[in-house]
Amino acid sequence: MTMTDIHCHLLFNVDDGSKSLNESINIINDMKNYGYNDIIITPHYISNSNYSSAKTNNQRILDEIKSELKTKNISVNLYLGNEIYIDYDILDLLKDNLISTLNDSHYLLIELPMSGIFEGYIDVFKELMGYGYKIILAHPERYHAFQDDFNKIYELNNIGILFQCNLDSIIGGYGKGAQKMMKKLLKDDLISFLASDIHHIKHDYTKWDKVRKKVLKYISNDKYEKLVDINPKKVIFDEEIS
Repeated sequence: MTMTDIHCHLLFNVDDGSKSLNESINIINDMKNYGYNDIIITPHYISNSNYSSAKTNNQRILDEIKSELKTKNISVNLYLGNEIYIDYDILDLLKDNLISTLNDSHYLLIELPMSGIFEGYIDVFKELMGYGYKIILAHPERYHAFQDDFNKIYELNNIGILFQCNLDSIIGGYGKGAQKMMKKLLKDDLISFLASDIHHIKHDYTKWDKVRKKVLKYISNDKYEKLVDINPKKVIFDEEIS
């Protein structure tokens, strides 16, 4: 099965992900061998922090990775995005060309606080949607506020927010709370994307066979393909997710 990733941290030296060109190349090659043909690289963007590399710098690094992949004859399509930490100024950041939608589409990958809550997050989402953007919420299963109150998920689903879960969550990679949350999201058919959120070369790819078997306890093979390839490709081509 071919796969498409919309969330990973493989731009070297810009966030808490890859630390070198060589590490990025090795991870991408491993992903290619596992079945990934298309990867959107999404460095963190957190305003007023060390994780605030601008789009032009990110594109330069991405081009360097692409050139090295070509030299090594590794055929993978790479695209640029960001994992954007929730902020009232996201529209301004987009206007100033500091952050990226996913492959210049209308899709934005947005992250919330792991613990605590950003009180105005729904207002931010609604404002962005009013300007035509489509919101993908990164790993909702990991947020403590959502683990404590699943109704917050339904509230976001009702306004059209899409959910991207991390593959490793289903096998407890982010703790029991995230694992339990992801099971419920799968059962309730609320997930639109499964992604790697990969950061480091130490990632154990053998786990993904276990992940797939675990996920298939809750959804069909066709649905699994939709979450790991069909829907992610629609993001790349800026198509509607059904």
